[in-house]
Amino acid sequence: MLDVGRAAIQALWEKVLANRPRFEPEEPLPTLRSGDLALTSTPPRDGAGARAQVVRRQPDGSWLRVLDQPEFVTPTAE
Repeated sequence: MLDVGRAAIQALWEKVLANRPRFEPEEPLPTLRSGDLALTSTPPRDGAGARAQVVRRQPDGSWLRVLDQPEFVTPTAE
């Protein structure tokens, strides 16, 4: 069963943050923008995979995430 909704997101982050992870800033790559959509990405420090976010500009000028892919990695053969 897939957990969805605000309560599921909050529960997930409570578990993650309970371990007090250390987040290190990573230098972003240039943002690609087309109209009201933008793609941002960062290469991880270890050079493996990548991270990407797609955001859409809202009527009030703010930006909200459409897609947040925290990690792209090359699949390994099993």
